[in-house]
Amino acid sequence: MTEITILDGGLGQELIARSGKAPTGLWSAQMLMDMPELVQSVHADYFKAGAQVATTNSYVLLPDRLAPFGAEAQFTSLHQKACEIAVRARDAYGSGLVAGSIGPTGRSYRPDLALPEAEGAKVYAEIAQLHAPYVDFHILETMASYEQARGAAMGASTTGKPVWLSLSVDDTDGSKLRSGEALIDVLPLIDEFDLSALLINCSVPEAVSTALATIGKQSVPVGAYANGFTKITEAFKQGATVDALEAREDLTPEVYADFARNWVDAGASIVGGCCEVGPAHISELKKRFN
Repeated sequence: MTEITILDGGLGQELIARSGKAPTGLWSAQMLMDMPELVQSVHADYFKAGAQVATTNSYVLLPDRLAPFGAEAQFTSLHQKACEIAVRARDAYGSGLVAGSIGPTGRSYRPDLALPEAEGAKVYAEIAQLHAPYVDFHILETMASYEQARGAAMGASTTGKPVWLSLSVDDTDGSKLRSGEALIDVLPLIDEFDLSALLINCSVPEAVSTALATIGKQSVPVGAYANGFTKITEAFKQGATVDALEAREDLTPEVYADFARNWVDAGASIVGGCCEVGPAHISELKKRFN
């Protein structure tokens, strides 16, 4: 039987829910600034639930995401802080890996706003270099177009650390990236950049299932971690905070684990959760697969 690696669940939405504060445009970065102890607590709870990986709270720590809030001067210190917190949580637990999260430039789900490939690669490389002393591997999250994914892989591969590429697919057609490009068009990047894993993330579970059926087994481990949103609204795509998104009520831990079982049957050996998928869901994955 193939050994299953269990990732953590969504960090940003879990932090917002526990903070009791209204979300800002800085999303999870706001919690890193204001409540770092809460960030470590969430990491700890994911480990306790069965996760084998702590993903750093650095998804939105990009220059173009920080600048509108006057926070660009904190770029370096926030990345270091996010990494140090994840490492402390892992060390306190006594085992596990730390994944350095690198999110997309522009906005999530809006590859049309992303930096061009070469410019993006420079930003991703800078982040990867900051993470490298702390993390076991880099994870490029929610990449939604070929150009965005290639720029991220190009940048992250400069450190010599393993690189996991995670793609976000169209919620209504999981065989396509959110850009509309065919998902299979990204597969050559595995060999071009010697990627260590290929994943699908931050799309509805149904679309993730289609995506995994589309890509099949690859030369590297394949995985998935879906979100629990009902849909990605146009208001959110245009810049609204996460208040514009709603969580599904039907995606219980048991239902989510059923989806994950289908992903594993399709060849996935890495499973976890994205936005609105919390410790209870990870605990159920632990029960099912370990």
